[in-house]
Amino acid sequence: MTQSSRAQAHEQQPGDRSDDVTGRRARTGRTASGDRPAPGDRIASGGRTASGDRIASGDRLGEAQAYGNPQPSVGSIAAHRPYAVADPVASPGLEPDLDADLGPYGRDAYDTYDGYDDYGSDGYGHNGYGPGAYGTRPDGGPGRDAAADPHADGPLPQGRFLDRERSWLAFNERVLELAEDPETPLLERANFLAIFASNLDEFFMVRVAGLKRRIATGVATRSASGLQPREVLELIWTRSRELMARHAACYQQDVAPALADEGIHLIRWNELTDKEQGRLFTLFRQQIFPVLTPLAVDPAHPFPYISGLSLNLAVVVRNPVSGHDHFARVKVPPILSRFLEASPQRYVPLEDVIAAHLEELFPGMEVLAHHMFRVTRNEDLEVEEDDAENLLQALEKELMRRRFGPPVRLEVEESIDPYVLDLLVRELKISDAEVYPLPGPLDLTALFRIAALDRPELKYPKFVAGTHRDLAEVESASAPDIFAALRERDVLLHHPYDSFSTSVQAFLEQAAADPDVLAIKQTLYRTSGDSPIVDALIDAAESGKQVLVLVEIKARFDEQANIKWARKLEEAGCHVVYGLVGLKTHCKLSLVVRQEGDTLRRYSHVGTGNYHPKTARLYEDLGLLTADPQVGADLSDLFNRLSGYSRRESYRRLLVAPRSLRDGLVARIAKEVAHHRAGRPASIRIKVNSMVDETVIDALYRAARAGVPVDVWVRGICALRPGVPGLSENIRVRSVLGRFLEHSRVFAFGNGGEPEVWLGSADMMHRNLDRRIEALVRVTDPAHRASLSRLLETGMSDSTASWHLGPDGGWTRHATDGDGQPLRNVQEMLIDARRRRRGSPTP
Repeated sequence: MTQSSRAQAHEQQPGDRSDDVTGRRARTGRTASGDRPAPGDRIASGGRTASGDRIASGDRLGEAQAYGNPQPSVGSIAAHRPYAVADPVASPGLEPDLDADLGPYGRDAYDTYDGYDDYGSDGYGHNGYGPGAYGTRPDGGPGRDAAADPHADGPLPQGRFLDRERSWLAFNERVLELAEDPETPLLERANFLAIFASNLDEFFMVRVAGLKRRIATGVATRSASGLQPREVLELIWTRSRELMARHAACYQQDVAPALADEGIHLIRWNELTDKEQGRLFTLFRQQIFPVLTPLAVDPAHPFPYISGLSLNLAVVVRNPVSGHDHFARVKVPPILSRFLEASPQRYVPLEDVIAAHLEELFPGMEVLAHHMFRVTRNEDLEVEEDDAENLLQALEKELMRRRFGPPVRLEVEESIDPYVLDLLVRELKISDAEVYPLPGPLDLTALFRIAALDRPELKYPKFVAGTHRDLAEVESASAPDIFAALRERDVLLHHPYDSFSTSVQAFLEQAAADPDVLAIKQTLYRTSGDSPIVDALIDAAESGKQVLVLVEIKARFDEQANIKWARKLEEAGCHVVYGLVGLKTHCKLSLVVRQEGDTLRRYSHVGTGNYHPKTARLYEDLGLLTADPQVGADLSDLFNRLSGYSRRESYRRLLVAPRSLRDGLVARIAKEVAHHRAGRPASIRIKVNSMVDETVIDALYRAARAGVPVDVWVRGICALRPGVPGLSENIRVRSVLGRFLEHSRVFAFGNGGEPEVWLGSADMMHRNLDRRIEALVRVTDPAHRASLSRLLETGMSDSTASWHLGPDGGWTRHATDGDGQPLRNVQEMLIDARRRRRGSPTP
């Protein structure tokens, strides 16, 4: 997968699996002594629990090896009542009164699988804040007061959660809208088309595959949003079909012609000149033909395995002697460039070149027809880490099995012959509802290459991040002295506006080279293929420093790369651990211990994004560099828990999942209610990638009912319904998409006039709060709190371009004002601000 696709797809994680409440026991297995290791026991390369017991095979619910192939008609969706709201799934995390009990909520550490909900004429169509409401929101607008609402402390209504799958598809629709927007630079439109396609591939590979598995094994239950899993699946099929048709039309009717107007021609074989065809024939003979493998299908040749996401030609040939027709499959080699340059700025798909020369592959046979098709398979991983003696080896084996997952989608050219289509459907054992006929070319992820063409006038204006002003002002004979800067003040970084390479990367590189540094402790979730972060850690270990690296080898679709880094780090002498049993290590932490005179000083970095220099130029993220002793002590305690035997659950300036993060946020939300009722300033502002967790959403509903204004800035999935009378009039939800992937997480509370602000790695999803190690750090510098508050205000402002979420789950784009003038672009504003302020001292 390309870096560009990661910029919209990664960390949104459309395929992050939500294990059904009733579908699976906790993955705890049993130790050799018979005891169950609970989630949180350490995993080391030796496959033993923290107590040293070897992990043996334990109890688990058997997984079906073969998927069921339900054959519901897409049309059957009309039979269910779209506006009927069923009872939500009971959950111990949904307390009747969050104000009465701020203690632990006793949630099961599983996700519930959400279904579709569609509110129409039931009164939930109202959006915004009604007249006559009182109080003020953070933006100065009116709010509704609990004193005027007799239901403020009553039970919350059913049907209050939007469906996560529908919400994710709406996120990808927003990506598509950027591709459809003529104001988006042309090659960026091509890039967004590729991102949309890549995102949808992952959604089918994991989310849809997981839903089919639950249905097949009989463990899927009605979701919090009210629909049965089969209904959810049919709705996914219907909605994705609509979006894929829009996607293809955008390319065929809009982007491709516009590219041609700019001299970039994406053409088919029959549009080439004779000279171009001759040149490509030579290329075919020399570089393409040798790597092709035609596979026949007959009694002696069974139907071949079709690998996931591969592009294939279904070929029908006739034996002129016998007169019999035969089927064959030719795979388009993924190692070759998808678009071939026939002549300058004229590109033809690789499959067209292969199709034009099929006679070379089947000499003596008559080629009757050929059709393109593409299969998407289940590529989620099922690693029972509690049962694995060695997690790394178990994961490697599962990565091999990933290639052979059951199919979940078949894309075909809309001109395909019915006989060929029936053959594919029968052999792949796929339902008619999972077949997607589309105009060619299929697989528009290939547009990533076109978007990378050197045509700067057709892209966003170039932006090169500069060194953060608080680091650049430190005088040094060579590079800035990061440690000297941090002894003066904390540094709040905002990537990509502040350079990653001259801040976080420089911090670790300086630590590796500094003879006074004794130890470095680091988490790695995703990093680049030629990572300077890994190189710095290796340099540090080879120079004799103690280096501990928490490598999360279960990071989806980066598993193989992380296995490689784990081995490379171990070979260099780093202490490598893989986290805790049942939990992914997703927190973004770095700790440096340095000898300074007679004392040891700890320097820390806590961030919202990965230690990935390449995506740091595409992702919007925040990070705090600090020499604060409390943060250093917290990170020491947390790293000891991750690598050793510590059971610490409370920290000084951190909230850590799965123990304290949800409860800590819910307690602070409830505290805002108390401030509001006492007449003190109260507000809640949250910026996350996803808002799904029912306990947090219910806490926000109760705060909004009480009169507390709530703003949620979310990039992707949101299960919260804003603007519902009597429930959420005081809640606004906005989404910003653009040239950078909004990826930071910020939580800001009015706190009675003494603002409290947190930043860190956690989204409001079950996976983050129950099955991951996540960390938020409290921001204490008043200037940094003010800066983050301004960021949240700007993103939520009505004068800023964004999408607004309505109570029915629909998103509306607001890009122009009443006079048709463009609204402010928050990302461009931040770019301009950095250019103006670069080099100026901190106020």
